[in-house]
Amino acid sequence: MREDVQIAPSILSADFLNLGSELESVSNADFIHYDVMDGHYVPNISFGPGMLRAVKRGTELPVDVHLMVTNPDETCRDYLEAGADLVTFHMEAARHPRRIVDQIHEFGRRAGVAINPGTPVSALESMVDCVDMVLIMSVNPGFSGQRFIEHTFDQLHALQKLCSRTHAHPLVEIDGGVSAANAERVVSAGARILVGGSAVFDAQDHARAVEEIRTAGRRGLSRWA
Repeated sequence: MREDVQIAPSILSADFLNLGSELESVSNADFIHYDVMDGHYVPNISFGPGMLRAVKRGTELPVDVHLMVTNPDETCRDYLEAGADLVTFHMEAARHPRRIVDQIHEFGRRAGVAINPGTPVSALESMVDCVDMVLIMSVNPGFSGQRFIEHTFDQLHALQKLCSRTHAHPLVEIDGGVSAANAERVVSAGARILVGGSAVFDAQDHARAVEEIRTAGRRGLSRWA
């Protein structure tokens, strides 16, 4: 059976004052996307492991932790111990990326590696065979509500070729500017996990927004080469 489209609402765009109800409002999603920003790797500051523990108590969905930090080698364990189900770190920031992947797998969790819009897909050559997921940033990381960068499609096609050449089969996630308007194209280019921030939490009906993105994405499955 063809792999389905999965939606990961980013709580960076949620109402923090009512986070419990915000989590409940997207219970029809597949993941909760949890952005960790340190004010150094990216200019913004967001959540730590303590907040992650609270999120885990507020949802039954797996939590997809995205480390946008300068020191993933040192901080990854904190989020694993706090309950992260999937941890993604940036290739640009990691000193020993395979060691981070091994640590994540030792905890029995899934490992992902991310690259920024300006990083060539070739940077993943040594990693794509050992990770469970590749995250292609479709905006420059650090803030929600940014416009999708069209160059992302070139990166998705390059990743498809890399995976074919190396016989690797990671899930492919897209983060930044994703909505029902572009989900079909994104999925047809190879993405399967779509992170939705403002497209979900700025909508009047969050659950409906999740389904609209998923439905649009599924149309792209028929175009997948």
